[in-house]
Amino acid sequence: MKILTIVGARPQFVKAAALSREIANHSDITEILVHTGQHYDANMSDVFFDELEIPKPDYNLSIANLNHGAMTGRMLEGIEQVIVAETPDIVLVYGDTNSTLAGALAAKKLHVKLAHVEAGLRSFDMKMPEEINRILTDRISDLLFCPTEQAVKNLTAEGFENFDCKIHKTGDIMYDAALYYAQKAEKMPKIMEKIPQNKYILCTIHRAENTDNLQRLKSIFEALNSINEEISIILPLHPRTKAIIEKEKINTKITIIEPVGYLEMTQLTKNCELVITDSGGLQKESYFFGKKCLVLRDTTEWVELVNNGYAILGGFEKEKIVEKYHHLIAKNVNWNTQLYGNGETAKQIIDKLK
Repeated sequence: MKILTIVGARPQFVKAAALSREIANHSDITEILVHTGQHYDANMSDVFFDELEIPKPDYNLSIANLNHGAMTGRMLEGIEQVIVAETPDIVLVYGDTNSTLAGALAAKKLHVKLAHVEAGLRSFDMKMPEEINRILTDRISDLLFCPTEQAVKNLTAEGFENFDCKIHKTGDIMYDAALYYAQKAEKMPKIMEKIPQNKYILCTIHRAENTDNLQRLKSIFEALNSINEEISIILPLHPRTKAIIEKEKINTKITIIEPVGYLEMTQLTKNCELVITDSGGLQKESYFFGKKCLVLRDTTEWVELVNNGYAILGGFEKEKIVEKYHHLIAKNVNWNTQLYGNGETAKQIIDKLK
């Protein structure tokens, strides 16, 4: 069996690393790795391939820094050429990025089987480009690998049982990665030694719904500045967010650092007091490492985190974010749950593929 794997953004590198390790145990499977280039600079891409021990991509399309339409179109064109050249049995895509949608469309238009890892997630917010990408990808996939029971329920509610596809609840492959890389992170130099604060909140901001809306972004940073007066906030800053902050001269009093690799991010997450983020992946990683999470969004696709009290939706208004922070930091939660499987999602996915 030949699998053509499409990746393009940081969370996809992590998920692909977990599955590629399992593929390496099967001599009857060949994997062709395609990097679209969506995350393209060294801190956002190269370091991930190096430290996560991901095989170098067989193809790098180098498509980045474009608007949604242009980026997705160029990716579709490039991936189509690779599929024609490689003739895979299955195209495998992850998550909800433009790379995901482009890979899905290219596969189906060339009549190649399509597998979607992290299927069935819904935020029910159609203003989010990620929501559009995940809905369209799910609808044309042949194999839908769902991380949670809620994801399966979402697909059932949308009538997927009437479509020509197979739905499998496999658990979350990010949990596989978190367990594996947490051990590696312990053996590397400690990034905390570079940070003067003993206690800190870890923060990330990169979602278009926040960065592309100047009112939201300014309000979020006003809230962060206020919280920072009580406890230091460390923000590894996404290049796109950084450019907007500098252009708009947004006032920041928090500690801003350069983007970090996955292993350093794992260290920062494991040692923080709390996480504040608009990232989907970091919401789960917070849970994996027993950290509560304030989500800078109005909705989340990881509803079980909110339902079980591990995360709170903070929106974008300064007063609401600060209020939710105080509520969350004082909240006691029970960490004795297993929301995302047992850490063997990669094995389950390969079994279903075979």
